[in-house]
Amino acid sequence: MDELDREILDILRRDARTPYTEIAEQVGTSEGTIRNRVEGMVESGVIERFTVATRTGNVKAMIEITVDVDVHTGGLTEQMAKWEEVDFVWQVSGEEDIVLVVDTKDTRGLNGLISRAREMDKVVSTTTQLILDEWRG
Repeated sequence: MDELDREILDILRRDARTPYTEIAEQVGTSEGTIRNRVEGMVESGVIERFTVATRTGNVKAMIEITVDVDVHTGGLTEQMAKWEEVDFVWQVSGEEDIVLVVDTKDTRGLNGLISRAREMDKVVSTTTQLILDEWRG
């Protein structure tokens, strides 16, 4: 990955729908080069997915999860990533082991996710933080 790839990624992080022609104009190259670079980053795994950020009026939160010391978190994170309301699953360092970023219809839905996480084997505790507002760079 070189500087041009980084510039392309910076633009796509702000708006994944930015047309290749516009990206090319911003970075000073051709649309074909941008197309090839993006396709290459997708094929190599640098770009895992294109996503949509919404402002739905739903309840957004981070659920921080602590698991037993002897647990490999990979299996748990794979299960949690399949839950419909989960936008992101992060394995993190620190007191917590896993962080879910969720988008639920209401607090009842959020509480259901928290309960679902707590009912999993090897989950020791959860802490939840509501996301009150967000900004994009």
